[in-house]
Amino acid sequence: MRSDAEMTKDVEMAARNGNGNGAVDAYIPPPGHGGDVDMDDDGKHRRTGTVWTASAHIITAVIGSGVLSLAWATAQLGWVVGPVTLLLFAAITYYTSGLLADCYRTGDQVTGKRNYTYMDAVASYLSRWQVLTCGVFQYVNLVGTAIGYTITASISAAAINKANCFHKNGREADCGVYDSMYMVVFGVVQIFFSQVPNFHDLWWLSILAAIMSFTYASIAVGLSLAQVISGPTGKTSLTGTEVGVDVDSAEKIWLAFQALGDIAFAYSYSMILIEIQDTVKCPPAENKTMKKATLLGVSTTTAFYMLCGCLGYAAFGNGAKGNILTGFGFYEPYWLIDFANVCIVVHLVGAYQVFCQPIFSAVETYAAWRWPNAGFITREHPVSAGKKVRFSLNMFRLTWRTAFVIVSTVLAILMPFFNDILGFLGAIGFWPLTVYFPVEMYIRQRQIQKYSTRWVALQTLSFLCFLVSLAAAVGSIEGVTESLKHYVPFKTKS
Repeated sequence: MRSDAEMTKDVEMAARNGNGNGAVDAYIPPPGHGGDVDMDDDGKHRRTGTVWTASAHIITAVIGSGVLSLAWATAQLGWVVGPVTLLLFAAITYYTSGLLADCYRTGDQVTGKRNYTYMDAVASYLSRWQVLTCGVFQYVNLVGTAIGYTITASISAAAINKANCFHKNGREADCGVYDSMYMVVFGVVQIFFSQVPNFHDLWWLSILAAIMSFTYASIAVGLSLAQVISGPTGKTSLTGTEVGVDVDSAEKIWLAFQALGDIAFAYSYSMILIEIQDTVKCPPAENKTMKKATLLGVSTTTAFYMLCGCLGYAAFGNGAKGNILTGFGFYEPYWLIDFANVCIVVHLVGAYQVFCQPIFSAVETYAAWRWPNAGFITREHPVSAGKKVRFSLNMFRLTWRTAFVIVSTVLAILMPFFNDILGFLGAIGFWPLTVYFPVEMYIRQRQIQKYSTRWVALQTLSFLCFLVSLAAAVGSIEGVTESLKHYVPFKTKS
């Protein structure tokens, strides 16, 4: 019998060198050195991504449900700490994303071996236990994000019904709805899109989702600005919600910690950065393109975040709702609220796939490596739906991806707590995936001497971010615990 360590090593090699179906790629000379012009230097189909497509992927991933909670997060932290925290998270994310982009190739940034996934990059530089730890954090976070997006999309879909109800029957009407059925519908839609076999084939969905995210974020900013100008506005303060007025002292601490998690989640995309970079063409070197895309994506989203957070807080004060477009701080114009929520749903259909495709790829690569002769896993069945619509159907892909969507939908139904879940996801993903692993890989790559000034600075940054993530996780878990005391699936209205 082969040891577990030997099998684990083989799995890692298959994931790094495989072609997505468990087979090892043959070397194909780079362009200009012979070979198929439709192939890249690793034997895969030619990558065509640019700064703009990579930026679209980033914006799709970053401007998601997180933007909707920023007015609430700013209300918990106040006028000073709130905006400063947003800027600090943006700066840290941009810096560490640059470190991570340099790890796409091992060795030379043009001709070095490609790392196709975040875990591949970690495996190229760090120890086996760090690879396994990274896998746990990355895939738990990706699964959690799928659950969070299911929750958010269903809340937005339900808000359309509620907005129409309030417009027709007045603001005092009982317009509560059950979110669970909307989650089921969202899950059915995702079962269909999940059958797309390759991440590269979803570029059009990412572009559409990015447009949607700009649209609803702009609507949120515009409505907040209109509320500030026309009034009435809520009470604000330098320190946010006031103890003894809005919350008690314990709630102030828990909610401030949870707000940190919500802001961290708003910037969470590092776990799929390598996968996005793997869609980018070369030349120029992929890391140069990715750094430009990261600067464009993070700066654009930060501008929207500052506007959404600050204008939302200015409009609604310490009473700002957890979700600015569905908590019904806004009632009119109802048709614009409806349109914004439709944009959110469309955006999250695309963002769900951006985050889930790496999970699908990892499981399918392992299964093909483990059972290479199983027709159920490896055989592709050509399907034609007319002269121009042709695709292949794989039974394992159909079964496993459908099961994943069903399970994530059921978990969303059991815990549909918007701010609590986002805060927890931000907490468990921010320090390890956005800070710790990029910093450790950079230290190893550049061979930075232990206890040197740069080493101490990087480790200090990592430790401080760890404390922030720990506080956010504790606050979010406390919030989920409290919310579960008052929630019954399919019976509690939102």
